[in-house]
Amino acid sequence: MIQVLKHFGWTWTGLIISDSDYGVHAARSFHSDLGPAGGGCLAYTEILPQGGNPAEFRRIVDVIRKSTARVVIVFGYDSHMINLMEEVVKQNVTGLQWMASEAWSSAVCSESCPPGTRMVRKKGEPECCFDCVPCSEGKISNTTDSMECTSCPEDFWSSPQRDHCVPKKTEFLSYHEPLGICLTTTSLLGTFICLVVLGIFIHHRSTPIVRANNSELSFLLLVSLKLCFLCSLLFIGRPRSWTCQLRHAAFGISFVLCVSCILVKTLVVLAVFRASKPGGESSLKWFGAVQQRGTVLVLTSVQAAICSAWLVSASPVPHKNTQYHSEKIVYECVVGSTVGFAVLLGYIGLLAVLSCLLAFLARNLPDSFNEAKLITFSMLIFCAVWVAFVPAYISSPGKYTDAVEVFAILASSFGLLVALFGPKCYIILFRPEKNTKKAIMGRGIVS
Repeated sequence: MIQVLKHFGWTWTGLIISDSDYGVHAARSFHSDLGPAGGGCLAYTEILPQGGNPAEFRRIVDVIRKSTARVVIVFGYDSHMINLMEEVVKQNVTGLQWMASEAWSSAVCSESCPPGTRMVRKKGEPECCFDCVPCSEGKISNTTDSMECTSCPEDFWSSPQRDHCVPKKTEFLSYHEPLGICLTTTSLLGTFICLVVLGIFIHHRSTPIVRANNSELSFLLLVSLKLCFLCSLLFIGRPRSWTCQLRHAAFGISFVLCVSCILVKTLVVLAVFRASKPGGESSLKWFGAVQQRGTVLVLTSVQAAICSAWLVSASPVPHKNTQYHSEKIVYECVVGSTVGFAVLLGYIGLLAVLSCLLAFLARNLPDSFNEAKLITFSMLIFCAVWVAFVPAYISSPGKYTDAVEVFAILASSFGLLVALFGPKCYIILFRPEKNTKKAIMGRGIVS
């Protein structure tokens, strides 16, 4: 009987036995062999009493009628069993015909689970009664009647059908997306403007507004601003080992060079004012062109040493982050040492705050020295941008972390470029009559 069930795939059947030695013995043997032989499960097991109890008879008929099992198994074929079968026919003639014609495909408790699902047994029912539950995200099953779903490899994700793994999508600040194109265009625009301003200053290098307050510092400041604009390009594109290492080093050194030039220009303004007072003639002697270049070099060398120590001890490396989105790989640069990154930013901030304070103290000097007002305004913009950068950088996920840093670099660079060189270029190009020593000393416009 078990071989017949296996042959036709009938895994969901009912068992009726007569209350006799043969029926009980055969049922016991059938029960013990059914499971190991893989013959399926029993929807019910009923014992038909010998005495012909009408109530018990009707109960068994009701069980057969309500059951979903469609295979009419009998042990102990006697008169009582014949009566039971006749009663079933009377109760449901249509069902009997349907049972006979559909038995080939309906004698199962649950249909097979397709790929993309797993079997979960129904609580309180036999083991061949189960539900088909879809695999969760990131897991698949590629066979029929899978008991478990398997997880996809780290760089893969489950397909919508959950029957195979597909490569995860990758995300980084790309040159080909609108945000990357916008930031790249802005960076190149800033670089171009710096070159134009540098060309204007070189062409008018003999005029008073360019020569005043060490024109060499102005040229060096423009070069450092150009480097600031260009270093932002290192934050765009798929992170590589060399870009991760170079981006923050280039950013840190370029901005320190820029802020150092501004700090020295502020000190020159104070030295010139002090030299204009009785007894202060030696101020400029001790802070001449050589000392100015040396100060910029020393201050920039400190940042170079910080970057070198950071790169040697805990260099930034590219990292595949799957924490933001399970179905995506976010390529980013891990800073390596948070302390190193903090020291790099802190040193830039220290020089910027010092420049701002010195320029602020010099803001009420006579009009002849009022470049301090331009420096104060530019450094306030610079500090405001980077103070706002810290919380935005920490809270931005994925590629937007790099976008925030690029935006801060571009915003602060444009702020310095416009605030420091905008008024001078205006006078050089549109008000040349004010580009004289007399006008500068009289109206307070200093390079």
